Amino acid sequence: MMIQGRIHSIETFGSVDGPGTRFIIFLQGCAMRCLYCHNVDTWDGQRGGELRTADELLDQAERYRPYWGDEGGITVSGGEPLLQMDFLLDLFRKAKARGMHTCIDTAGQPFTRREPFFGKFQALMEVTDLLLVDIKHIDADAHQKLTGCPNDNIQDMFRYLSAIHKPIWVRQVLVPGWTDAPDSLRRTRSFLDTLTNVERVEVLPYHNMGLYKWDELGIPNQLRDVQPPSEKDVQQARDILGAV
Repeated sequence: MMIQGRIHSIETFGSVDGPGTRFIIFLQGCAMRCLYCHNVDTWDGQRGGELRTADELLDQAERYRPYWGDEGGITVSGGEPLLQMDFLLDLFRKAKARGMHTCIDTAGQPFTRREPFFGKFQALMEVTDLLLVDIKHIDADAHQKLTGCPNDNIQDMFRYLSAIHKPIWVRQVLVPGWTDAPDSLRRTRSFLDTLTNVERVEVLPYHNMGLYKWDELGIPNQLRDVQPPSEKDVQQARDILGAV
């Protein structure tokens, strides 16, 4: 049976979603409702986007391969890629057969050690070179308020990836009044110190450039009046987290 993914959009020359120049595939669908989401148009996994096969996407990616250099490759983002596990597994198996570097940008929300998900995830990791992973908030209650979802299974995914020595880049979105408390950032750093696979930590300053999508979809936004963090606060967060 031909497996198709529901694709939100494509970026052909990504420079911040993994090493080198990336061909980025944004998938449709996400169960998280992050208050600072700038891609709310990806939330609905049943509507929107375009159905495409792995071969169609990889054939398109091949056209840009001369620009990748030694480090580039494909990154699958979203939305939440792990919600389309069968398609993602098919895509990455075929990408590795073509010798492509593979990267997943995930918030980890679907992760569970229950079957059938876990067996598929284990198989996916065999053809995944790198994961870009978010720490939305280290505190369980704050995470629930910020995203609408718990974080215990997400932290368990971090621990599993450490156990299998799968490289990760960790990203912390810095939202004034929500994720910038030094004590929380220190707790996040302490958690990362328990892991063996963290290659890079990045602080991403909050921005409100995606607000127009909330307005277009008629979704109220609690962070409408929140301004981006100051450079001083960004640097403080980088110092605490040991970020680049």
